Amino acid sequence: MSEVKTFEIPIHLKQLITSNQAFHYRVIPIAKEEGVIHLKTDSPDPQGLQKELSIILGYEVLAISEIAENIQSYLTFNYRKTTNSSNEKLQYEDQFLQKLIATAKDFGSSDIHMEPYEKQCRVRFRLDGKLKEQYTISNTEYPQLINQIKIQSGLDISQKRLAQDGRITFKEGADEFDIRVSTMPTLYGEKIVLRLLNRNTQDVSLEDLGFTEEELKNYREAVKNPQGIVLISGPTGSGKTTTLYATLKELNKETTNILTIEDPIEYTLEGINQVQLREDIEFDFPAALRAFLRQDPDIIMVGEIRDDRTAGMTIKAALTGHLVLSTIHTNSAWATISRLIDMNVPSFLLASTITMSIAQRLVRKLCPHCKQPTTVDSKDFPQSFEIPEELTKHYMAVGCNQCYHTGYMGRKAIYEILPVTKELEKAIRHNELEIDMYIEQNNIKTLQHNATRMVIDGDTSVEEVYALLADN
Repeated sequence: MSEVKTFEIPIHLKQLITSNQAFHYRVIPIAKEEGVIHLKTDSPDPQGLQKELSIILGYEVLAISEIAENIQSYLTFNYRKTTNSSNEKLQYEDQFLQKLIATAKDFGSSDIHMEPYEKQCRVRFRLDGKLKEQYTISNTEYPQLINQIKIQSGLDISQKRLAQDGRITFKEGADEFDIRVSTMPTLYGEKIVLRLLNRNTQDVSLEDLGFTEEELKNYREAVKNPQGIVLISGPTGSGKTTTLYATLKELNKETTNILTIEDPIEYTLEGINQVQLREDIEFDFPAALRAFLRQDPDIIMVGEIRDDRTAGMTIKAALTGHLVLSTIHTNSAWATISRLIDMNVPSFLLASTITMSIAQRLVRKLCPHCKQPTTVDSKDFPQSFEIPEELTKHYMAVGCNQCYHTGYMGRKAIYEILPVTKELEKAIRHNELEIDMYIEQNNIKTLQHNATRMVIDGDTSVEEVYALLADN
């Protein structure tokens, strides 16, 4: 791991060139002194490269030869390849914000964080669930960037003491998507988070999310019911919304009237009536649900059950003969039942309406090119975790050129599927909420079980699923 550190370059040098420039010219900035940019390269013609890059970058360039293997490690450690070659001109001919968003989209980032501090401001991208610093901005330039974002998202630029929420529609060539904007006052200025919302549902499919064959069969059986409630739980960023959209895409038929109420609308689905929440005019989840029931729906999707009123209206919608899909923030499939009872949903109504409860998490997958096996040591696992006999070795994240030295490549959803059987319906009705024996006897695959299976199969590391392994 010590060798990996030698390939890291400071953010202020990294942002001197774009990712496309770095990979195209195979150059790495290592210093900037008195208007001269010092670059490492494995180019066979460093002199010619100096002249070309001097014109492009607007600085004098000094190219220093380096072996190809090291250049490749520098590139993959510090930059990510983008799919959009137009980023080159954005750096010099367009605004920094435009370039920032386009780059984040090409990298596959879900969020952009802009954070002011005493001496400078930093920009971080969330990639595969983890934040990584990409740029630094001077404190003198940062307010101008904030105002630009506020103007584009319809926010009040004079209001700096209160949090605000807005929305931007981003267009770059044929690419068009929405961005949710959130501002928050901090000690040194306003922090802004941009959530990139993917409109494209072409690649959203239940088969590709991470369900096992048996889990997918049980899930499809539940959502084919003409009435009842199917709930998906998990923390923010666990993929709940993607699972819902994949489900709606499969249920979307000419003969079916599907209505959704969302905040925000993250994907657009042809043939489905999608409604944006507007709490500023009191058009919240309960108000939308009341309106929905007069629209002759077959299937209703409620973005999130947040409070007692939404929970009550969701139950009412299911009781009147509709299939309702929604999400809720709980730690396990069974904890959802307790949460709804805490929201003052009567046990007898809950028992007769809930069809299935699901919990899910997104887990990073180990890079197949560099993961390394290691022997099982109890110190690597939570104290409460009982190490199964078949776990004789597990794999560690290392990092290589293929995975940008993160040790991981892509993510996979794991699920805990709990169909509400007659036995569970009876338990809910009588508030008998201890079902550990039932889960064991009916071989319900919990999140801990599925996380353990990924470790046994070498798909992920113990470190990545440590919290799930500790969950009893």
